[in-house]
Amino acid sequence: MPTDSLPLVAFAQHVGEHALPIFLSTLAALVLLAGTAGLLVQRRRARRATREEVAPTGLRWLVAAFAAGFALILGAASLFEAIADRLDPAHAMGQADQALADAIAQHTPLGALRVFARVTHFADPPVLAALGAIVAIVLWRRRAKLLAAGWVLALAGNAVLNPLLKGIFERVRPVHDHGLAQASGFSFPSGHSSGAMVTYAMLLYVGLRMLPARWHAPAAMAAVALVFSIGCSRIFLQVHFASDVAAGLLSGLCWAGVCVAGLEFARTRAQYSQKMR
Repeated sequence: MPTDSLPLVAFAQHVGEHALPIFLSTLAALVLLAGTAGLLVQRRRARRATREEVAPTGLRWLVAAFAAGFALILGAASLFEAIADRLDPAHAMGQADQALADAIAQHTPLGALRVFARVTHFADPPVLAALGAIVAIVLWRRRAKLLAAGWVLALAGNAVLNPLLKGIFERVRPVHDHGLAQASGFSFPSGHSSGAMVTYAMLLYVGLRMLPARWHAPAAMAAVALVFSIGCSRIFLQVHFASDVAAGLLSGLCWAGVCVAGLEFARTRAQYSQKMR
């Protein structure tokens, strides 16, 4: 083992030995931070009445913005390549990934793994697809057509983007023997992590647009708790390395950011076009 990799591997082993309390304390901190941010958003929007704009011009700008963002993220895959080059077992990051997985396997109680095995189902593809269909129908019936289109494009875009990235890197999954979770295909980046990030971040955005202000903080807290717990569940269940989950969350966050920015841009253009008529 190279000498320069020893500190990182030792740190990964230490984290793995105390993974459950680290997860719980980090989750509590993130939920608290999300609640605080939600309260700030609530104060900002409490005095404003929101109204969904439905205009063909807005839909055209939405599709254009999403297409540009999708191409930008695919182009930025070269940044992921720099990470992937260090995931080989001969490199420090690959060794740290394996050390963390081994330590978690040795020090995490079976009862905790069973809980994570249930949590991870909140990002199963059939669950996200069903949630996507339900939210899309609700938004369409409420005549929030632009928001419904953005929601569908966001989920569909990630369903295409993640397999493309997996096909680029072709990383093999870690080995586990607890039998609580099964996964196939390539490992990097994590599809459950990116799917959870995009779906629940976009659901939070929809909630901030459609729900009364008093629900903003609870919605933010629930979204952050779900995304973080789902991502960590993939590590605890040893169906992904930690770097897979980090990359999945990052790619999902980038795509969700593109989607929200595209929706806001399209809405602004639609409002401007209506004013100019």
